[in-house]
Amino acid sequence: MRVILDCDPGIDDTLALIWLTAATQAGIHELDCVTTTAGNVDADQCARNAAWILSLCGLPIISLAAGLPAPLEVELTTTPETHGETGLGYATAPERHVEHDWEALWVDAIERGTDDLHLIVTGPMTNLAFFAHAHPQHFARLKHITVMGGAVNYPGNTTPTAEWNFWVDPHAAADVFDMTPTPITLCSLGVTEKMLLEPERLEGVVAKLGASPIAQHLGDIVRFYFEFHEEVGEGYRAQIHDLLTVLIALGAVDVEHCLTTIAVEADSNLTRGTSVADLRDIWEREPNARLVTAADIDAAWESFDWACGIHARVAAGDASLMELRHLKADD
Repeated sequence: MRVILDCDPGIDDTLALIWLTAATQAGIHELDCVTTTAGNVDADQCARNAAWILSLCGLPIISLAAGLPAPLEVELTTTPETHGETGLGYATAPERHVEHDWEALWVDAIERGTDDLHLIVTGPMTNLAFFAHAHPQHFARLKHITVMGGAVNYPGNTTPTAEWNFWVDPHAAADVFDMTPTPITLCSLGVTEKMLLEPERLEGVVAKLGASPIAQHLGDIVRFYFEFHEEVGEGYRAQIHDLLTVLIALGAVDVEHCLTTIAVEADSNLTRGTSVADLRDIWEREPNARLVTAADIDAAWESFDWACGIHARVAAGDASLMELRHLKADD
């Protein structure tokens, strides 16, 4: 599978990039390009963060571009209290100028074929909504879109009813679900909040990464996230939404799902960003979403351990591509 990752690194985005770069190095998937959206921090800072993580993971050559600088209609709100001032907790990415045109990267990827192309959005849907309006023919060709966002029949994490990504740019989320010709796979809070990283597991992850450069910085990146979750009453651990979303998108874990229609409230101050699923087909509309309702979390962590092992082998120079391709999650 070829992958466009549209993200806003972001601490949990970082773990998603660790997995995707390992899958690319093993020849299982191909990370076609990374684009960033304004969310956890501004889009340019997100691009600098992504560039650094890609470099630490051994793939600095991946095409990368910053997307739109602000939501479609509302002012940008970022999350320094959640992800740190620069988006990577207590770590800081070095300066890097990113010159690529994000729209051109998407168009190029789509024009090379969409049967094996998967767009994964782990931040606000600003870029995707803009692209749908600006390039409707290319948007219509996208067959595989997976999104992290929404709180469907579940408490929000930003307001009582809204999840962060949808709240940041509610008009983008509403537009995408209104315009999509193909059901979008939606990984909402009810599933992604179950992907919990504990301090003991983090120690194991760092050990499994071995001599990979990302291992030296992951503790500083994630520790901030642990502290945030503790401050908001979730305990000294972290919810790793974006990693689970990537794993679901690419079929690395078994899931349960249902086809439904999703709508997002964009204009009400009280319920801004709230996502509603028509589970009883009251609207009598064609489904626009494949709503994930459960995922195999144990298998997800096994897959991430596999990815860490790939990075360790690459850093140690003791595995060929053919060997990496045949490594299993339990090796």
